[in-house]
Amino acid sequence: MKRTIKEEIVLFSSVLKWILLASFTGLIVGVGVSIFLSILSWAIDVGEKYNYTFLLLPFAFFISSYLTVYFAPDARGHSMEKVIEAIHKHGSIIPAAVIPVKLLATVITIATGGSAGKAGPCGQIGAGMASLFARLFRLEENDRKKLVICGISAGFATVFGAPIAGSIFGVEVLIVGSLLYDMLLPSFVAGLTAYQVSSYFELFYLHSPVALSGLEETLLLKVMVGAILFGFVSVLLIQGMREAQRFFGRFNIWLPLKAAGAGALLAFLAIIFGRECLGLGLNTISYCLHGGSVYWFLPFLKILFTSITLHGGGSGGIVMPILFVGSTAGAILGPVLNVDPPVMSAIGFVCLLAGAANTPIAASIMAVEMFGPSIGPYAAVGCVVTYLITGYRSVYPSQVLAIRKSSSLEAQIGEEIHLAKPSYRHREKTIVGIFTSLWRSKGRSG
Repeated sequence: MKRTIKEEIVLFSSVLKWILLASFTGLIVGVGVSIFLSILSWAIDVGEKYNYTFLLLPFAFFISSYLTVYFAPDARGHSMEKVIEAIHKHGSIIPAAVIPVKLLATVITIATGGSAGKAGPCGQIGAGMASLFARLFRLEENDRKKLVICGISAGFATVFGAPIAGSIFGVEVLIVGSLLYDMLLPSFVAGLTAYQVSSYFELFYLHSPVALSGLEETLLLKVMVGAILFGFVSVLLIQGMREAQRFFGRFNIWLPLKAAGAGALLAFLAIIFGRECLGLGLNTISYCLHGGSVYWFLPFLKILFTSITLHGGGSGGIVMPILFVGSTAGAILGPVLNVDPPVMSAIGFVCLLAGAANTPIAASIMAVEMFGPSIGPYAAVGCVVTYLITGYRSVYPSQVLAIRKSSSLEAQIGEEIHLAKPSYRHREKTIVGIFTSLWRSKGRSG
C-alpha cells in the first residue's frame, strides 16, 4: 500500500510540474509569437500599399542574409529544420540571438515579397524562448528537450489557431512514424495556453468550414486518388527544395551578395509570371478554399519561388508555402475529379502538410479544427495516403526515421531521413512483388 501511495505521489508531482512549466511556456510563447505575427501583419500591410515593393527583394535578401550570417546562423532558411537538428544533436540548446534575428529577417523577407511562411518562424521563436527559459532555470537536458517541444507546439497552435493540431505537430514532427507519449500532456497544455493568449491579439486565421453530409464511398475513392497525386506533388516540392540548395551551393561567393542575386532573380520572375506566388499567399489560399479557380502551373511556380527564397538567402518558413501548394493543387484537381473545389482544396491543404512534413496525424486533426468535423474522415485517409506516397523524403532532413513505410522497402531505421537510402526487397507472392514482376516483364518485352 505504501509503495502504491509513493508511486501516485511521484506521478502527481510530475503532472503538476509539467502543467506549471508548460503553462508558463505557453504564456510567454503565446505573447512573443503574437507580437511577431502582429509586426509581420503590419509590415505586410505597409508593403502592399506600394505596387513595386517586390523590387526591393535584392536589398531585403541582402539584409536578411547579413543578419543571419553574422548574428544568428541558425536563423537562416526555413526555421524548423534547425530546431529539429538542435533537439536531436545539440541538447535542445537554441542560441538566444535566434529569436530577434529570426523575427527581423522574416519580416524583411516576407514584407518585400519573399515567398516564405510564418509558421516555421513561430515554431523556431517559440522553441528559442522555451530553450532560453529552460537554461535560465538550469533544467536538465531531458526537461529542456520537453520544454523546447512545448515551444514548438505553442508556436504552431498560435499561428494556425488550431491548438490540438499545433500541439500534436510539435510531438510528431521530430520522429517519422512515432509519437512521444511523454510529451502529450505538456504539449497540449502549452498549445492551449498559447492559443488562449493569442486570442487577445485578434489574429487572422484561415478557418473555412466545409459542410459534408455523411460518409460517401465515391467521394472517399476520389479523395484517395487525389491524395496519391498530392503525394507526387509533395515529392516534387521536396526535390525542388533540394535542387535549389544544390544550385545556390555551387556559387562560392559572399553569402549576402549571393542572396542579393537570388532576390534579383525572384523579382525578375515576378515581373514575368506575376506576383501571385510572392509573400505568404494567404489571399490565394483563402480564394481556393472558397471555390476559386487558378492556373494549373501555380503550385509549381510557388515551389520555384519558395525554393529560391529559402535557399537563396531569404528567411522564413516552409509550412505556409506547403499549404499554398496543397490548396491550389486541390482547387485544380477538384473539377478534374468531379469534387467540389473547396472540399478538394481543403483536402490538398492538409495532405501536402502530411506528406512533405511527415505529420499525418497533426494534419488530419488540423483539417477538423480548421474545416469542420464532416471533412475529418476524408482528410485522415487522404493525409495517410499522401504521407506514404511521399516516401522517405521530407522538407525537414533532420527528422529521424522510426518505421518503414513499406515492408518491401529497406531503410535505415534510427537514422536521419535524408540518410535512409531505401532499397527495394523483392518478395514473392505479395501484391507488391506481383506488380513489380509484371512491370519488369513488361520492360523486357518492350
